[in-house]
Amino acid sequence: MIRVLLVDDQPLIRSGFRALLDSETDIEVVAEAGDGAEALVLARQHLPDVVLLDVRMPVLDGIEATRRIAADPALADVHVVILTNYGLDEYVFDALRAGAAGFLVKDVLPEDFLHAIRVAARGDALLAPSITRRLIDRYVARSPHADAAALGHLTTREREAVTLVAHGLSNDEIAARMVISRVTAKTHVNRAMTKLHARDRAQLVILAYESGLVTPQSL
Repeated sequence: MIRVLLVDDQPLIRSGFRALLDSETDIEVVAEAGDGAEALVLARQHLPDVVLLDVRMPVLDGIEATRRIAADPALADVHVVILTNYGLDEYVFDALRAGAAGFLVKDVLPEDFLHAIRVAARGDALLAPSITRRLIDRYVARSPHADAAALGHLTTREREAVTLVAHGLSNDEIAARMVISRVTAKTHVNRAMTKLHARDRAQLVILAYESGLVTPQSL
């Protein structure tokens, strides 16, 4: 059962998402919140698998709430998915930097919304290649922050796996591309995340581009 915390300051939007999630047998909405501060309290209380978190909210916005969730060791297994009306904007990128696993635009198709929840819950790739390219083109290429020397700690196969993650491939797709088992692909990705201190695959994507391992032109 995937446990979800819904966070949005608009009750009508929360009720719509809840109705959709409640219709699924493998997803349970454990709580709802109307602002980021309340979300932090409920996240610590319920330890959900996924927090669906609006960007713009009163009291504490979604970006700061994401940052505090990501920094809390007790919430290490909680995956934040940002909800936004605004598509790909600076708020979304800031949220990914803060530790979000990915993001969804609120007009997403129901089937894509449910798929994203399941993907986020298992910690797999959430950003589609087309979204990744737009993200990198607009922000990462303009503001490098990562130290390329950090990549020196990766093995050749780990670097290859990180490159494929940055191109939006899942573990199954990475395994097929590298001609290895899914377990081995997952191991390469997890070891790279540990070495680069990436909380999840979204941060691994950002690090891959910021460090120069992958460039927008290579997509």
